[in-house]
Amino acid sequence: MEVRPQEQRLIQFAAELPAGRILCNTLGRAQLALALAKAHAQSQVACFSLDLYQVQQSQLAGTPLPGNLRFVCDSDPPPDEIDLAAWCFSKQGDAELTRDLLQASHQHLAIGGRMAAAIDNPADQWLHEQLRGMFDKVTRRPEPGTTLYLATKTRPLKKIKDFTSEFAFRDAGRPIDLRTRPGVFSHREVDGGARALIKAMDIQPGLRVLDLGSGSGAVGIAAALRAEGVRVQATDSNPRAIEAVRWGAERNGVSTLTAALDCDGSSLDPGTFDLVLANPPYFSNFSLAGLFATIAHRALAPRGTLLVVTKTPDWYRAALAKRFDPIATREAGSYQIVQATRL
Repeated sequence: MEVRPQEQRLIQFAAELPAGRILCNTLGRAQLALALAKAHAQSQVACFSLDLYQVQQSQLAGTPLPGNLRFVCDSDPPPDEIDLAAWCFSKQGDAELTRDLLQASHQHLAIGGRMAAAIDNPADQWLHEQLRGMFDKVTRRPEPGTTLYLATKTRPLKKIKDFTSEFAFRDAGRPIDLRTRPGVFSHREVDGGARALIKAMDIQPGLRVLDLGSGSGAVGIAAALRAEGVRVQATDSNPRAIEAVRWGAERNGVSTLTAALDCDGSSLDPGTFDLVLANPPYFSNFSLAGLFATIAHRALAPRGTLLVVTKTPDWYRAALAKRFDPIATREAGSYQIVQATRL
């Protein structure tokens, strides 16, 4: 996989960065983590990600892995004290998640520890401003295509910001409480696609439901509360999403919902679900949508139903045709609901 320019910038600088206990991320397949682990063979390197699929692909791409490198896919970076935090960010990335990760790593940095951060914007001002609010001195090194920042921790942060958000929505006259953090789809609100899917789903008593790519858990929790005896399995590749689902289930008194960190359906018993509910991402040129369709087909019992909310129904009609019949679509505001029956 091609290395993003901001990650490449940090890789080129890897040997000059301090050794010790190192925390980093990746925008690709852990190329920065591998470079740091090789440049500092006596150091312990933790590569942090909020995407299980990315971690699995990174592990495969980096084999054999250096013994001083470990992958962390959890809601937060490891709580251990570190000597170096190395972050690569995208100018089109999630600003609140970036601030969250910067703050968390600053808290874990030892006094005298270093932070290196690179972004794919040679005219960047925003990341510079965030770092200046955390460090007494920030060195800025712009180059064509990227900007690299270096800073040393001299004191703890005076104020720690809580980026979690608690909010509620209503379904069938019932208020449902949710809590999300940056990186969860969708943070701080129930997005329009999820609302359309919730409105369209027909939940009968005793159904076995899969909330595929659960995000905040809004869809799965609403399904579990709709009728008696409904059992819901929620899966997502983001550990913060699983954290959010579990919090929401407990907060709303749902005991029939379980959640698992899963990016390929490996946690699911094949052929055991009556209904799969999905609000797939639009990026990745439909590769994720195709994965969702494959997982749904494998998870559903014969004549089970897949319900997808989308703005591109034609793709689903074509992609599902060999494995589902009938396939129907209907409008749901600015969205389309695709309903397909497993053969």
